[in-house]
Amino acid sequence: MRIAQAFAGAALAAVMALSAGAVIALGAGAATAQDAKRAIVQVKGDVYRFQNNFHYSLVTVTGAGVVVVDPINAEAATWLKANLGQITDKPITHLIYSHSHGDHASGGKVYADAGALVVAQENAPDAIDGVAPDIRFSGEMSLTVGGKTFELTYLGPGHGDDLIAVVVRPENVAFITDTAAPNRLPYRDFPRSDIDGWIDQIAVVEALDFDIFAPAHGAVGVKLDATAARVYMLELKDRVQRALRAGKTVDAVVADVTMAEYKDWGSYDNWRELNVRGMAKYLQDTGQAN
Repeated sequence: MRIAQAFAGAALAAVMALSAGAVIALGAGAATAQDAKRAIVQVKGDVYRFQNNFHYSLVTVTGAGVVVVDPINAEAATWLKANLGQITDKPITHLIYSHSHGDHASGGKVYADAGALVVAQENAPDAIDGVAPDIRFSGEMSLTVGGKTFELTYLGPGHGDDLIAVVVRPENVAFITDTAAPNRLPYRDFPRSDIDGWIDQIAVVEALDFDIFAPAHGAVGVKLDATAARVYMLELKDRVQRALRAGKTVDAVVADVTMAEYKDWGSYDNWRELNVRGMAKYLQDTGQAN
Protein backbone atom coordinates (compact mmCIF):
# COMPACT_ATOMS: atom_id res chain seq x y z
CA MET A 1 0.00 0.00 0.00
CA ARG A 2 1.32 3.43 -0.85
CA ILE A 3 2.16 5.87 1.92
CA ALA A 4 -0.46 8.30 0.67
CA GLN A 5 -3.17 5.63 0.73
CA ALA A 6 -2.37 4.92 4.35
CA PHE A 7 -2.57 8.62 5.19
CA ALA A 8 -5.84 9.05 3.29
CA GLY A 9 -7.42 6.05 5.00
CA ALA A 10 -6.43 7.26 8.44
CA ALA A 11 -7.69 10.74 7.66
CA LEU A 12 -11.04 9.40 6.50
CA ALA A 13 -11.41 7.40 9.70
CA ALA A 14 -10.64 10.50 11.73
CA VAL A 15 -13.24 12.54 9.84
CA MET A 16 -15.87 9.88 10.45
CA ALA A 17 -14.96 9.92 14.14
CA LEU A 18 -15.98 13.57 14.39
CA SER A 19 -19.40 14.24 15.83
CA ALA A 20 -22.13 13.87 13.23
CA GLY A 21 -23.28 17.35 14.14
CA ALA A 22 -19.89 18.97 13.69
CA VAL A 23 -20.61 20.01 10.12
CA ILE A 24 -24.22 21.07 9.61
CA ALA A 25 -25.79 23.40 7.08
CA LEU A 26 -27.50 26.43 8.60
CA GLY A 27 -28.76 28.22 5.54
CA ALA A 28 -28.50 28.52 1.81
CA GLY A 29 -29.50 30.78 -1.00
CA ALA A 30 -29.24 31.30 -4.75
CA ALA A 31 -28.62 34.99 -4.43
CA THR A 32 -27.43 36.11 -7.84
CA ALA A 33 -28.39 35.89 -11.46
CA GLN A 34 -25.61 33.33 -11.81
CA ASP A 35 -27.40 31.08 -9.29
CA ALA A 36 -24.47 31.09 -6.89
CA LYS A 37 -24.58 28.33 -4.30
CA ARG A 38 -24.23 30.04 -0.94
CA ALA A 39 -24.53 28.74 2.61
CA ILE A 40 -23.21 29.28 6.12
CA VAL A 41 -22.06 25.93 7.47
CA GLN A 42 -20.98 25.14 11.02
CA VAL A 43 -17.58 23.50 11.37
CA LYS A 44 -17.25 23.36 15.15
CA GLY A 45 -18.48 25.54 18.00
CA ASP A 46 -18.49 29.18 16.88
CA VAL A 47 -16.51 28.48 13.72
CA TYR A 48 -18.29 28.32 10.35
CA ARG A 49 -17.44 28.23 6.67
CA PHE A 50 -19.25 30.47 4.21
CA GLN A 51 -19.66 28.73 0.87
CA ASN A 52 -19.76 30.71 -2.36
CA ASN A 53 -19.90 28.10 -5.13
CA PHE A 54 -16.49 26.37 -5.02
CA HIS A 55 -14.87 28.87 -2.64
CA TYR A 56 -15.12 29.07 1.13
CA SER A 57 -14.25 31.74 3.66
CA LEU A 58 -13.97 31.25 7.42
CA VAL A 59 -16.45 32.95 9.74
CA THR A 60 -15.94 32.96 13.52
CA VAL A 61 -18.42 34.43 15.97
CA THR A 62 -16.71 35.92 19.04
CA GLY A 63 -17.96 37.77 22.07
CA ALA A 64 -16.88 41.06 20.49
CA GLY A 65 -17.93 40.54 16.87
CA VAL A 66 -17.38 38.38 13.81
CA VAL A 67 -13.97 37.62 12.28
CA VAL A 68 -13.96 36.70 8.58
CA VAL A 69 -11.04 35.19 6.70
CA ASP A 70 -11.31 36.14 2.98
CA PRO A 71 -14.11 38.12 1.36
CA ILE A 72 -14.00 35.99 -1.85
CA ASN A 73 -15.67 38.71 -3.97
CA ALA A 74 -17.98 41.70 -3.52
CA GLU A 75 -21.19 39.81 -4.25
CA ALA A 76 -20.27 37.02 -1.84
CA ALA A 77 -19.23 39.47 0.89
CA THR A 78 -22.46 41.40 0.49
CA TRP A 79 -24.50 38.20 0.78
CA LEU A 80 -22.65 37.09 3.91
CA LYS A 81 -23.02 40.48 5.56
CA ALA A 82 -26.76 40.44 4.83
CA ASN A 83 -27.25 36.85 6.05
CA LEU A 84 -25.14 36.79 9.21
CA GLY A 85 -28.37 36.92 11.17
CA GLN A 86 -28.60 33.16 10.60
CA ILE A 87 -25.91 32.71 13.25
CA THR A 88 -25.43 35.99 15.18
CA ASP A 89 -26.56 39.56 15.63
CA LYS A 90 -22.96 40.78 15.93
CA PRO A 91 -21.25 42.79 13.16
CA ILE A 92 -18.12 41.87 11.22
CA THR A 93 -15.26 43.52 13.11
CA HIS A 94 -12.19 41.92 11.52
CA LEU A 95 -11.20 40.81 8.02
CA ILE A 96 -8.12 38.62 7.62
CA TYR A 97 -6.70 37.93 4.16
CA SER A 98 -5.31 34.43 3.63
CA HIS A 99 -3.46 35.89 0.64
CA SER A 100 -4.02 38.44 -2.10
CA HIS A 101 -5.10 36.30 -5.07
CA GLY A 102 -8.20 37.83 -6.61
CA ASP A 103 -10.48 34.79 -6.40
CA HIS A 104 -10.25 34.88 -2.60
CA ALA A 105 -9.34 38.48 -1.80
CA SER A 106 -11.75 40.60 -3.87
CA GLY A 107 -14.60 42.57 -2.32
CA GLY A 108 -13.00 43.40 1.01
CA LYS A 109 -14.36 46.96 0.86
CA VAL A 110 -17.76 45.55 1.81
CA TYR A 111 -16.36 44.85 5.29
CA ALA A 112 -13.69 47.55 5.49
CA ASP A 113 -16.13 50.33 4.65
CA ALA A 114 -18.35 49.08 7.48
CA GLY A 115 -15.48 49.48 9.95
CA ALA A 116 -13.79 46.07 9.97
CA LEU A 117 -10.10 46.00 10.94
CA VAL A 118 -8.11 44.48 8.08
CA VAL A 119 -5.13 42.14 8.57
CA ALA A 120 -2.70 40.80 5.94
CA GLN A 121 0.80 39.35 5.65
CA GLU A 122 3.50 41.95 5.00
CA ASN A 123 4.21 40.75 1.44
CA ALA A 124 0.65 41.53 0.36
CA PRO A 125 0.17 44.52 -1.97
CA ASP A 126 -0.27 48.01 -0.52
CA ALA A 127 -3.94 47.70 -1.39
CA ILE A 128 -5.89 44.47 -2.00
CA ASP A 129 -8.74 45.21 -4.40
CA GLY A 130 -8.75 48.77 -3.11
CA VAL A 131 -8.38 47.90 0.59
CA ALA A 132 -5.24 48.92 2.49
CA PRO A 133 -4.61 46.55 5.42
CA ASP A 134 -4.60 48.16 8.88
CA ILE A 135 -2.27 45.54 10.35
CA ARG A 136 0.57 43.63 8.70
CA PHE A 137 2.76 40.91 10.15
CA SER A 138 5.77 38.93 8.96
CA GLY A 139 6.14 35.41 10.37
CA GLU A 140 3.52 34.83 13.06
CA MET A 141 0.82 36.82 14.78
CA SER A 142 -1.71 36.01 17.49
CA LEU A 143 -4.95 37.97 17.50
CA THR A 144 -7.43 37.72 20.38
CA VAL A 145 -11.00 38.85 19.77
CA GLY A 146 -13.89 38.31 22.14
CA GLY A 147 -12.54 35.16 23.76
CA LYS A 148 -11.24 33.57 20.56
CA THR A 149 -7.60 33.40 19.52
CA PHE A 150 -6.56 33.51 15.89
CA GLU A 151 -3.05 32.22 15.24
CA LEU A 152 -1.75 33.51 11.90
CA THR A 153 1.27 31.80 10.35
CA TYR A 154 3.10 32.81 7.19
CA LEU A 155 3.68 29.74 5.01
CA GLY A 156 6.57 31.13 2.97
CA PRO A 157 6.80 31.45 -0.83
CA GLY A 158 5.32 28.81 -3.08
CA HIS A 159 1.71 29.28 -4.06
CA GLY A 160 2.04 33.05 -3.96
CA ASP A 161 4.34 34.87 -1.55
CA ASP A 162 1.89 36.19 1.07
CA LEU A 163 -0.07 33.05 1.96
CA ILE A 164 -0.96 32.38 5.59
CA ALA A 165 -2.74 29.72 7.64
CA VAL A 166 -5.25 30.67 10.32
CA VAL A 167 -5.88 28.46 13.38
CA VAL A 168 -8.86 29.35 15.58
CA ARG A 169 -8.86 28.43 19.26
CA PRO A 170 -10.36 26.94 21.34
CA GLU A 171 -12.00 25.06 18.45
CA ASN A 172 -8.59 24.08 16.97
CA VAL A 173 -9.82 24.62 13.43
CA ALA A 174 -7.26 25.50 10.74
CA PHE A 175 -8.32 27.43 7.64
CA ILE A 176 -5.96 26.60 4.78
CA THR A 177 -6.32 28.28 1.40
CA ASP A 178 -5.13 26.74 -1.90
CA THR A 179 -1.99 25.08 -0.47
CA ALA A 180 -3.82 21.82 0.22
CA ALA A 181 -7.30 20.38 0.57
CA PRO A 182 -8.45 17.03 1.95
CA ASN A 183 -8.44 14.30 -0.72
CA ARG A 184 -8.33 16.76 -3.61
CA LEU A 185 -5.73 17.25 -6.35
CA PRO A 186 -3.83 20.55 -6.50
CA TYR A 187 -5.26 23.19 -8.82
CA ARG A 188 -4.78 22.50 -12.51
CA ASP A 189 -1.11 22.94 -13.64
CA PHE A 190 0.22 24.79 -10.55
CA PRO A 191 -0.07 28.18 -12.31
CA ARG A 192 2.56 30.80 -11.45
CA SER A 193 3.84 28.75 -8.52
CA ASP A 194 7.14 27.59 -7.09
CA ILE A 195 6.20 23.93 -6.62
CA ASP A 196 9.11 23.11 -4.30
CA GLY A 197 8.09 26.11 -2.21
CA TRP A 198 4.49 24.90 -2.35
CA ILE A 199 5.56 21.53 -0.91
CA ASP A 200 7.41 23.40 1.85
CA GLN A 201 4.26 25.43 2.56
CA ILE A 202 2.35 22.23 3.25
CA ALA A 203 5.11 21.12 5.61
CA VAL A 204 4.62 24.36 7.58
CA VAL A 205 0.91 23.55 7.81
CA GLU A 206 1.76 20.08 9.13
CA ALA A 207 3.84 21.64 11.91
CA LEU A 208 0.87 23.62 13.22
CA ASP A 209 -1.25 22.43 16.13
CA PHE A 210 -4.83 21.83 15.01
CA ASP A 211 -7.43 19.08 14.73
CA ILE A 212 -9.90 20.07 12.01
CA PHE A 213 -8.76 21.04 8.51
CA ALA A 214 -11.21 23.55 7.01
CA PRO A 215 -10.02 24.29 3.46
CA ALA A 216 -10.97 27.13 1.16
CA HIS A 217 -11.91 24.50 -1.44
CA GLY A 218 -13.49 21.11 -0.89
CA ALA A 219 -14.64 19.13 2.11
CA VAL A 220 -13.63 19.55 5.75
CA GLY A 221 -11.03 17.06 6.94
CA VAL A 222 -8.35 16.57 9.58
CA LYS A 223 -4.70 17.49 10.01
CA LEU A 224 -3.47 14.22 8.51
CA ASP A 225 -4.99 15.28 5.18
CA ALA A 226 -2.26 17.91 4.85
CA THR A 227 0.36 15.18 5.03
CA ALA A 228 -1.45 13.17 2.37
CA ALA A 229 -1.48 16.25 0.11
CA ARG A 230 2.27 16.74 0.50
CA VAL A 231 2.96 13.05 -0.17
CA TYR A 232 0.91 13.29 -3.36
CA MET A 233 3.00 16.20 -4.61
CA LEU A 234 6.27 14.49 -3.72
CA GLU A 235 5.22 11.30 -5.50
CA LEU A 236 4.03 13.25 -8.53
CA LYS A 237 7.33 15.12 -8.69
CA ASP A 238 9.37 11.91 -8.35
CA ARG A 239 7.46 10.03 -11.05
CA VAL A 240 7.48 12.90 -13.54
CA GLN A 241 11.15 13.59 -12.88
CA ARG A 242 12.18 9.97 -13.40
CA ALA A 243 10.18 9.78 -16.63
CA LEU A 244 11.73 12.98 -18.00
CA ARG A 245 15.23 11.84 -17.06
CA ALA A 246 14.54 8.60 -18.94
CA GLY A 247 14.09 10.71 -22.07
CA LYS A 248 10.31 10.49 -22.40
CA THR A 249 8.35 13.26 -24.04
CA VAL A 250 5.86 15.22 -21.96
CA ASP A 251 2.98 13.50 -23.75
CA ALA A 252 4.48 10.13 -22.88
CA VAL A 253 4.92 11.23 -19.28
CA VAL A 254 1.25 12.23 -19.17
CA ALA A 255 0.29 8.77 -20.42
CA ASP A 256 2.56 6.96 -17.96
CA VAL A 257 2.09 8.98 -14.77
CA THR A 258 -1.53 8.16 -14.00
CA MET A 259 -1.37 8.59 -10.20
CA ALA A 260 -4.06 5.92 -10.26
CA GLU A 261 -4.14 5.37 -6.51
CA TYR A 262 -5.58 8.90 -6.24
CA LYS A 263 -8.42 8.28 -8.69
CA ASP A 264 -10.98 8.75 -5.91
CA TRP A 265 -9.68 12.19 -4.98
CA GLY A 266 -11.58 15.28 -6.02
CA SER A 267 -10.77 16.73 -9.46
CA TYR A 268 -8.74 13.66 -10.48
CA ASP A 269 -10.47 13.33 -13.85
CA ASN A 270 -10.14 17.03 -14.66
CA TRP A 271 -6.75 17.91 -13.20
CA ARG A 272 -4.55 14.79 -13.21
CA GLU A 273 -3.19 15.48 -16.69
CA LEU A 274 -2.79 19.19 -15.89
CA ASN A 275 -0.91 18.30 -12.69
CA VAL A 276 1.50 16.13 -14.69
CA ARG A 277 2.05 18.75 -17.39
CA GLY A 278 2.50 21.51 -14.84
CA MET A 279 5.02 19.46 -12.89
CA ALA A 280 6.91 18.59 -16.08
CA LYS A 281 7.11 22.23 -17.12
CA TYR A 282 8.26 23.27 -13.65
CA LEU A 283 11.00 20.63 -13.58
CA GLN A 284 12.16 21.61 -17.06
CA ASP A 285 12.11 25.34 -16.28
CA THR A 286 14.08 24.86 -13.03
CA GLY A 287 16.66 22.49 -14.54
CA GLN A 288 15.49 19.49 -12.52
CA ALA A 289 14.48 17.37 -15.51
CA ASN A 290 18.02 16.37 -16.48
